[in-house]
Amino acid sequence: MDRLKDKVAIVTGAASGFGEGMARRFAEEGAKVVVADLNAKGAARVAEEIGKQAIAVTTDVSQRAEIDEAVYAAKSAFGRVDVMVNNAGYTHRNGDLLEVDEPTFDLIAAINMKAIYFSTLAVVPMMERQGGGVIINTASTAGLRPRPGLTWYNASKGWVITATKSMAVELAPKKIRVNCLCPVAGETGMLAQFMGEDTPERRAQFKSVIPLGRFSTPLDIANAALWLASDEAAFITGVALEVDGGRCV
Repeated sequence: MDRLKDKVAIVTGAASGFGEGMARRFAEEGAKVVVADLNAKGAARVAEEIGKQAIAVTTDVSQRAEIDEAVYAAKSAFGRVDVMVNNAGYTHRNGDLLEVDEPTFDLIAAINMKAIYFSTLAVVPMMERQGGGVIINTASTAGLRPRPGLTWYNASKGWVITATKSMAVELAPKKIRVNCLCPVAGETGMLAQFMGEDTPERRAQFKSVIPLGRFSTPLDIANAALWLASDEAAFITGVALEVDGGRCV
């Protein structure tokens, strides 16, 4: 239970869903965790339930100053940042690509894409001084096998995958590993948006293309993130890891 002993991790979007799963799993394996989320009450709940090795910060990842504040909070509380998990995400409702308005498109770009740029600016210099680090981005199977009705979300996750690979190549000499996770649709707050409507019929339709026959869970994603963050994956960088029950086969 000590695969991340003495490591400090920031997890964005950690008040619920995949992010909460990662924060809890990292803490179980010895990490100190910064639970970062726009949902202040949710972040505080998760950090309190984890215990003294976690702190909560209210973070709008679309704002560079707030990401900088999260990194500052991590350094102030725990002295360093070893793992940066860019997990916060946003999507438009499943439907006609022509009906997605510009403010929604801009939010998708800001949260799914630009936030990774901001966090990279904030943590890479610190990681380089420390002798290395790990960056994990949450992408999606949507970036590999796009689903109809989610075009602009799909495109943002394709961007995450390409950015991850390019970051990995450029940051390798600094001993910073960069990988991304590609979950299939999961039991999170965004599921209804992905499906367009949450009905038994739509759930069955989405599950029908997953060979293992179920949605992903926060624990599925957390276990994959844990491995990528740990020294067990010391020679793994630039990978888009499919955590998808066979969806992308």
